Amino acid sequence: MNATLQTLKHQRQRVKSHQQATGSLDFFNLLTSPELLQQVEAHLPEHRERLFPPTETLALFLTQVMNADQSCQHIVNQAAIQRLVMGLSPCSSHTGAYCKARQRLPVDLIAHLSRFLGKQLSEQAPDTWRWRQRRVLLADGTTVTMPDTEANQVQFPQQGGQLPGLGFPICRIVGITCLGSGALLDAAIGKFNGKGSGETGLLRSLQDTFQSGDVLLGDAFYATYFFIAAMIDKGVDLVMEQQGSRRRSTDFRRGHRLAQHDHVIQVDKPALKPDWMSDEDYLAAPASITVRECRTAGRILVSTICDPSITKSELGKLYQRRWQVELDLRNIKDTMGMNILSCKTPEMAIKEIWVTLLAYNLIRLMMAQSALLADVLPRTLSFKHCLQLWLNWRQACQTKEMDYALLFKLMAQQRVGKRPGRIEPRAVKRRPKAYPLLRKPRSEARQQVIDFGHPKKLK
Repeated sequence: MNATLQTLKHQRQRVKSHQQATGSLDFFNLLTSPELLQQVEAHLPEHRERLFPPTETLALFLTQVMNADQSCQHIVNQAAIQRLVMGLSPCSSHTGAYCKARQRLPVDLIAHLSRFLGKQLSEQAPDTWRWRQRRVLLADGTTVTMPDTEANQVQFPQQGGQLPGLGFPICRIVGITCLGSGALLDAAIGKFNGKGSGETGLLRSLQDTFQSGDVLLGDAFYATYFFIAAMIDKGVDLVMEQQGSRRRSTDFRRGHRLAQHDHVIQVDKPALKPDWMSDEDYLAAPASITVRECRTAGRILVSTICDPSITKSELGKLYQRRWQVELDLRNIKDTMGMNILSCKTPEMAIKEIWVTLLAYNLIRLMMAQSALLADVLPRTLSFKHCLQLWLNWRQACQTKEMDYALLFKLMAQQRVGKRPGRIEPRAVKRRPKAYPLLRKPRSEARQQVIDFGHPKKLK
């Protein structure tokens, strides 16, 4: 117990001394910077004074997606109570006015603010958060489902193998996060099925996010010739795993040998043009590209970093950190509850996604500020811990002003464990409830219950 108290005391002293040394809240000041206010004003729609103006609506929407109870009723109840606590006139607890205000909120405003914060966080990260003074970005894709409404099914149809009325609309999201700060720089949203809906197609739409000098980590799905060529043209280096179909054909006796199971080779342009590519782009693509292949830690990596002074072991350790993007997606989907959307129209579903991503970046901003003051890496802090602290802090600050430095000290106290090479089975121990699967539309199943009663539970 004494050791724990000594550790906490040392952490508080470290935050205090580092805060005095820096003399400012560099990252947190972004929220009141003239640049951010200009971004908000530039995207605000024309509006008259209402109970829920655009900025107030956005603030409530952000709080809504951060809470465990994400219902509109819950957030409207909170707003009604807050008005009473602040001595304002009482308002109705009905959700109609708030829901209409959310519909009027421009999705471009929300998406632009999310990208702006992510870019600022990533670019202002100190060199100690980078790899060889270079910004490292992570790319990965995921899917989320939404309510089974006709409008959602039209724009985001369910999986083809499911019968009508039994599945849920599903959309695919590809995001780019920063390894150093954890911020999300941009995301692309599309259908789960159909032309141009794959992860590689969505990632191609995000190419403007990358800057010369960046290093991109991705899984084997993205290690394609034309994407690698496009990144080389932008001055971006890649470190990715070799695609499974090409592992057996990797011959380390070819090319220029750097070390054992480590060589540089020339790869020729595919003879067949992909369906998604125009004839002009295919002809403009280089006839060949230079890549590095190396075997390390049981996997074959493909990289455009051909500098022999950077060993394959160093590349392997860098690639292992690609796992952080999986944790980022878990924080967004599970911790923040975006795994299953609640909005019943595709326009509002897309807006709900961007509000959640903006909320994620706001939490990452506070984590970056806390890490800067504590002189630690942001990845060592617990995202869920910081989210819980912020929600409780916001509720406590309804009645009085509090020093944000105290909040950042609390955020720096909880650290995540170091679990390199962690392997866990993809299985659940707790048994689900013994109910059969719904194999017919709900209306038909409901009528069957009325006619014949509930079926017996499964054993």
